[in-house]
Amino acid sequence: MVCAADRRCAAESFTHADRVLDFNVLIYVLSGTIYVTEGDTDYAAEEGTLLFLEHGRRHFGKTECPAGTSWIFAHFYLDTPPLPDFAPDTTDIGVHEKLESRVPLPKAMHSLQGSELESALIHFAELAASGRDNKRFMLNLALADILAQAAFFTRTEPALSDRIAAYLDENINRPFSSKELEKKFFLSYKRLAAVFKKEKGVSMQAYHNERRLAAAAAKLRTSALPVGDIAE
Repeated sequence: MVCAADRRCAAESFTHADRVLDFNVLIYVLSGTIYVTEGDTDYAAEEGTLLFLEHGRRHFGKTECPAGTSWIFAHFYLDTPPLPDFAPDTTDIGVHEKLESRVPLPKAMHSLQGSELESALIHFAELAASGRDNKRFMLNLALADILAQAAFFTRTEPALSDRIAAYLDENINRPFSSKELEKKFFLSYKRLAAVFKKEKGVSMQAYHNERRLAAAAAKLRTSALPVGDIAE
């Protein structure tokens, strides 16, 4: 059950509060870094990181989180009393089949930029900020979907930087366009540029220029076209 949810951006640097909570905490970092310690373990949750903090444990900060850090959070309760073993219905389910009543959540997940899970988290934050009459009910449904995705998450598609690189390769003969990239990936150019540079070690425009030069060099070696035509 969700008891609080929001999207925040720090105007100034800050240190995570020292506290012990009776609810669980979900944190998804959109930009910057959140430094938090749970028990004896230090976490540095960077952009694209989803982190779960457990209820009843001490959480505190040792390092300042930089100004400009933005994140989505949710405070939520989960039912924790012991559940009886599932007794299978041999007619509908099968003689030896057993249904799991619980699944483990990962402590942290990284590099979620551009994933369906990130989209679900952003939708969750937008829902939390809305004025819908049934908002609490919808938030609980959205959180259940996020937890299920996190528990069973498998990256079935290439990383965002790989998809950007593939798009640039496919459009190597077209001029570089930040607007076209935003339309293609439904993210701001600033966000796309940061992810690409972090994962590829080079800017998108530099990558595009390098690929164009490599293609032109290949044409010079294998084509009888004039240099001027290839340069165009």
